[in-house]
Amino acid sequence: MARTIRIAVLQAAFGEDTMANINKVEELTRSAAKDGAQVILAPELFQGPYFCKTEDTVHFTTAYPYKEHPAVRALAPLANELGVVLPLSIFERDGQEYYNSLVTVDADGSVLGLYRKSHIPDGPGYEEKFYFRPGDTGFKVWDTKFGKLGVGICWDQWFPEAARAMMLMGAEILFYPTAIGSEPENPSLDTRDRWRRAMTGHAVSNVVPVAAANRIGDEEGQVFYGSSFIVDDGGDFLADMSRTEEGFVAATVDLDHLAERRASWGFFRDRRPDLYGHLTGRN
Repeated sequence: MARTIRIAVLQAAFGEDTMANINKVEELTRSAAKDGAQVILAPELFQGPYFCKTEDTVHFTTAYPYKEHPAVRALAPLANELGVVLPLSIFERDGQEYYNSLVTVDADGSVLGLYRKSHIPDGPGYEEKFYFRPGDTGFKVWDTKFGKLGVGICWDQWFPEAARAMMLMGAEILFYPTAIGSEPENPSLDTRDRWRRAMTGHAVSNVVPVAAANRIGDEEGQVFYGSSFIVDDGGDFLADMSRTEEGFVAATVDLDHLAERRASWGFFRDRRPDLYGHLTGRN
């Protein structure tokens, strides 16, 4: 019998009230689970507005140790109740250090572990280096009840090396929670399509489905463009959302069929690591 998995991505606007945001994600998660979703992805840092558009020390007070984070405390029991896997993006405090992190909760409510965002952007409207240290966990692939899941966070999604590393670790699907929208210093620049193309490239080059969950809404002039999506191993859209709608979309994929297709394409058979030294060099 083939192994299939139904995955969903959530899309919503988020305000200042942390518990209201968590409750919104809970409501959408319940709806996606009712539709049959087994792995449900919420957007990056969904507990509040995307605070990294400016540098303000007050936001450090919203970080928590990952096991004590309000989102983890509220949604891990939900994962157990619904029997679903939840990758949860959070602002983590570890002693005197702060990270943009992700906690993966398995379908029994157990915390499988922590991933800390590897690539930290720094630019107008996305000043994350003020808040976050570069991740020190390395890339992670979680062996969940429903399959092996690779999860990057936002800026990670632009790097083909991250996707390939997770695939070499055995990932069967790649997930990316994100917060992406307008560019404050260049209002004419709309990155929506190139954002999607970058990740459909990961899907094609690794013969793997890719799922991305983005936020929507105007946050003091920074407009997040939603457009969350799920693509198949050929880069074709299985499900996607508009720039403004709130809710979820879901799709079912056959993991055994994907493994067969991945082997037949030969992208991993024909790799030449002996020639890739420049990828780990500084030049």
